[in-house]
Amino acid sequence: MEPEIQERIEKTVVRILQESDMEETTEHKIRKQAAAELQLDLSDPPYKAFVKQVVQSFLEQQQQQQQQEEEEQAEEEEERGDPRKEYDDDGDLIICRLSDKRKVTIQEFRGKTLVSIREYYKKDGKDLPTSKGISMTEEQWSTFKKNMPAIEKAITKMESRLM
Repeated sequence: MEPEIQERIEKTVVRILQESDMEETTEHKIRKQAAAELQLDLSDPPYKAFVKQVVQSFLEQQQQQQQQEEEEQAEEEEERGDPRKEYDDDGDLIICRLSDKRKVTIQEFRGKTLVSIREYYKKDGKDLPTSKGISMTEEQWSTFKKNMPAIEKAITKMESRLM
């Protein structure tokens, strides 16, 4: 197939795809419309394969573009702060409240992300952290999480001895 014909087919197919309702169109309809516009028989195997390739490439690009837009939107929402997320007075993300005085938070400290499980006290209407608690780096948190089943098993064993 000549490069000039390939280019004409590709431009025509892409234009048709851009103008089409992607919920209703099929590769066959695109090929048929392009064949009519270009006055070429695109049902021959080399043409058919080329049109299929152009359609697949177009769909992949559309999918990548949609993913990129979704990622950008998620980043924008994160920068603005998700209104459903709760933050403490220091701007740390509150993952959960264990009680009135205890919280699990995610915070940045000296360039590191920390998971903190800490007790808080009130002063001048603000919740302030006490020294009672623990802050774990991502690596420490991962190790803790990985060992949770063993911790739960040991607690269950201890509880069964007490009863």
